[in-house]
Amino acid sequence: MMEKNAKILVVDDSPFILEIIETILKDSGFEVITADDGEKALNKAKSELPDLMVLDLMLPKMNGYEVCKLLKSDEKYSNIPIIMLTARVNEDDEEKGRQAGANVYMGKPFELDDLVAKVRELLQAKNAK
Repeated sequence: MMEKNAKILVVDDSPFILEIIETILKDSGFEVITADDGEKALNKAKSELPDLMVLDLMLPKMNGYEVCKLLKSDEKYSNIPIIMLTARVNEDDEEKGRQAGANVYMGKPFELDDLVAKVRELLQAKNAK
């Protein structure tokens, strides 16, 4: 599958941030689905099987670490690359993110171009397997 039409699940509890990320990814040629809490994120990841996930850490109902861990520990979903996007950028949090299985850990605020570049990079790596 061409990475252009890749389906990306964006999860953030801030409607403003969701909208910005959704817009930039759609403008970059991706299909975008969104969720605004951890439970919805997990359900959508399982029902929609996105090609990649951009996941906030601090979410209602279930945090990003839990969502990430649950997906990465299930063989059916473990190959979905996850970019953890969070305002929590200390080393402990980053380490927790890596242990949960995040492929990339990005801090907020972030450059939109950097996010799009990371998305493309992870999709290319996934498709190269």
